[in-house]
Amino acid sequence: MVTDSLDRPDVLARAKWPLTTERLTIRRLVPEDAEAVWAYRRLEEVDRWLTDRPGDLATFRASLADPERSNATLVVEHEGRVVGDCYLAVRDGWAQRDVAEPPVAVEAELGWVLDPAHQGRGLATEAVVALLRTCFEDLGLRRVVANAFADNTASWRLMERVGMRREAHSVRDSLHRDLGWVDGVVYALLAEEWAARDAGAPVSTV
Repeated sequence: MVTDSLDRPDVLARAKWPLTTERLTIRRLVPEDAEAVWAYRRLEEVDRWLTDRPGDLATFRASLADPERSNATLVVEHEGRVVGDCYLAVRDGWAQRDVAEPPVAVEAELGWVLDPAHQGRGLATEAVVALLRTCFEDLGLRRVVANAFADNTASWRLMERVGMRREAHSVRDSLHRDLGWVDGVVYALLAEEWAARDAGAPVSTV
């Protein structure tokens, strides 16, 4: 079987950047964003759910320079100010080795962080909906996934608000730096489910 999940950053270039919504601008990361992003990512209530601790500004700035990270990072602006960032990585799908057409660049993983000072106003939901629309309508992807610690209820509730369905709840599979072994959840949405959502039909929960 093929378990390749190679990132395809070149695919993101096909989207119309920046994205604009009623209240937000979503654009590709530039080096000058480092300080604004670090300012909220270093906060304890944000840091506790991040894969990597941001460290000091110099260390964080260097980490953003890594193409693997910078190519998949998007910045969210509200009224001209950076209020969050999103992770969007386009990847190959899983397939058996002898399929006629390998599933190249057909799915994406999505993640997000919002400055606590701007939470509770629907900004994260607005950003994620815009990115889902881009994934399915501009990039032509077939599937988008997102994951979180099960204790990070704010994150997975947002996944449900935008129509994603829970595909897995794994038990004590993730080692948290402070909480020890904890549960994780995986959510996903297919292109046809997105189309049904946009048409006003209920999204499948199967």
